[in-house]
Amino acid sequence: MTVTIDAASRRRRPQRHLPLQILLGFLLVYFLIPFWWVVVNSSKDAAGLFGGGNALWFADDVDFIGNLRELFTYSDGIYTRWLLNSTLYAVVGGVGATALAVLAGYGFAKYRFAGRRFSFAVLLGAVMVPATALVIPTFIMFSRLGLTNTIWAVILPSLLNPFGVYLMHVYVRDAVPDELLDAARVDGAGELRLFLQVALPMMRPAMVTVLLLSIVATWNNYFLPLAMLSDNDLYPVTVGIGQWQGIASANNSGGTSLWSIIIMGSLVSVIPLIIAFLTLQRHWRGGLAIGSLK
Repeated sequence: MTVTIDAASRRRRPQRHLPLQILLGFLLVYFLIPFWWVVVNSSKDAAGLFGGGNALWFADDVDFIGNLRELFTYSDGIYTRWLLNSTLYAVVGGVGATALAVLAGYGFAKYRFAGRRFSFAVLLGAVMVPATALVIPTFIMFSRLGLTNTIWAVILPSLLNPFGVYLMHVYVRDAVPDELLDAARVDGAGELRLFLQVALPMMRPAMVTVLLLSIVATWNNYFLPLAMLSDNDLYPVTVGIGQWQGIASANNSGGTSLWSIIIMGSLVSVIPLIIAFLTLQRHWRGGLAIGSLK
């Protein structure tokens, strides 16, 4: 009788999750369609793009290699420079923002100091302020310091991640027990050793999360470098592709062929983010599993 009931419950269990699975499948298709569109149309030439064919399927003449070659040779290979600039901004800004978020989140979670509540309230207020609203004040401040049109005009603002600090604070508060830190202090561990050898390994899942969010936000940032930079050689890939789009829209590129490399450039610009996610996913999931066991 027990076996029969268990078998029946196992047969009924998937049905309870069927609406959720349908919803997730719909969302998966919804989010994959734009990426599929970029993949398909990056293989087309101007005739394939504007010839009235199916926008979600390949043309008769698939030319990935030709578009890729034209992308990296157009305008003396400026796209390669833009790609390296984006990598520099994202890596330095992402790692720096993560380091500051880890230190600040740990400090807010595990130390009591004067002005702590007020400082944390200011932090929460900063989370609610859109990043685009700070671009113009930041530009005015950096112009007075003589830092506009330099790499620091993009990197320094990227180091500030209030949401990352908040996320680290919430995670450290629950995932790093005070009893464990007190036991390490009794054993003679100093605060620096306590942070590096006890707390930091336990913070790995949140660190990877903040790192991914910071890298993606810096890589996709458009308005800040657009306002800060005027040198074409300092543009990230987002601003560079936007510049090409403006040229193509004005039809100043000698025809509509520039649209092919714009779409190919958009596809190539997504690949580093996919690689970053797949590379860090193992540490993310592994750290979460360790935290669940503890």
